[in-house]
Amino acid sequence: MIIAIDGPAASGKGTLARRLAERYGLPHLDTGLLYRATAAALVDQGRDLSDVNAAVAAARGLALIDFDQARLRSREIGEAASIVAALPAVREALIEAQRGFALRPGGAVLDGRDIGTVICPQADVKIFVTASPEARAQRRALELAARGERAEYGAILVDIERRDARDAGRAVAPLRAAPDATVLDTTRLSVDAALAEAVRIVEDRRGQREKRTSV
Repeated sequence: MIIAIDGPAASGKGTLARRLAERYGLPHLDTGLLYRATAAALVDQGRDLSDVNAAVAAARGLALIDFDQARLRSREIGEAASIVAALPAVREALIEAQRGFALRPGGAVLDGRDIGTVICPQADVKIFVTASPEARAQRRALELAARGERAEYGAILVDIERRDARDAGRAVAPLRAAPDATVLDTTRLSVDAALAEAVRIVEDRRGQREKRTSV
């Protein structure tokens, strides 16, 4: 079973994907970390984020494990990753690695921004997780504060709205819900309530699949 979880920054898709993976005993890949790690490599090398050749080389040199998540989830790297992810050549370089992960025996849970539309259009379950920009900015501020980082709500909200516009407007793999995805708005949901709703969606899709195969 392949579960594709897409959505904008701080919508809760990562937490939801991890919990679904635990519940169903499936491996999980946060594909956003691949773009963040690529961006971090460019920053470390002092390269321009729009340097396509350097970005592709960095993307191809990544492993899918052992990421320094604390650093990669910083606000600086998140903004840089949004720029790098808009480069078509970088996305192309990372596609096969993501698809290979999804095709593991038994399936997998992947979260990102183009899983249901580009990486795994054949996914058994597609969920597009969203929330209001204000709710997402508040969550991100709390997350940064918990890590001891500076968390200015107003600046974070501006960053989120800028990233939303960039992700939705890019020419390749723009952020959007797949036509057959179920939209899950987490603005007013707790983590547990969002998980319960996601499990309901998964079970509903599994039931529909079983009915089709039994006919």
